[in-house]
Amino acid sequence: MKRLIQYLFSSGHVAMDYNGYDAENPVKYEKSGLTLQEAVEITNEIKMAFEQDNLHKNNAAGLADLSKHIGRDRYKVSQVLNEYMSSNFYSLLNQYRIAEAKDLLLSKPFLSVKAIMYEVGFNSKTSFYSAFKKETGLSPNDFRSFSLYAS
Repeated sequence: MKRLIQYLFSSGHVAMDYNGYDAENPVKYEKSGLTLQEAVEITNEIKMAFEQDNLHKNNAAGLADLSKHIGRDRYKVSQVLNEYMSSNFYSLLNQYRIAEAKDLLLSKPFLSVKAIMYEVGFNSKTSFYSAFKKETGLSPNDFRSFSLYAS
């Protein structure tokens, strides 16, 4: 079973991070009933919710909102995030928000950092700057300046 899962991930048939899953020690979720096929479906639905439906722009988004949006059990969504995507909801949410913020900082230099912060779903300047710096190593202003001068 583990070889099949690794084959699916490595061959590109399934687009998710398998590194976080420990098939030898599935104690936390041993009674969840989540199947591999269901995990793959949920992973793809999570990615669509962020990439196509822009769920990350909802500044009040939580795990329950994601679960409701994709029509899946909250506990199974959490399990997929933790075991198959090696993340948690808020880390994944911030990854999508920061990726979009980086794009906007470069493609729309006329927008203020504060406007971009709200556009991508953050409510707080402190949390935006912290998440941005954690992801990039730079403040949003430094990222914009460095990237514009580097090109």
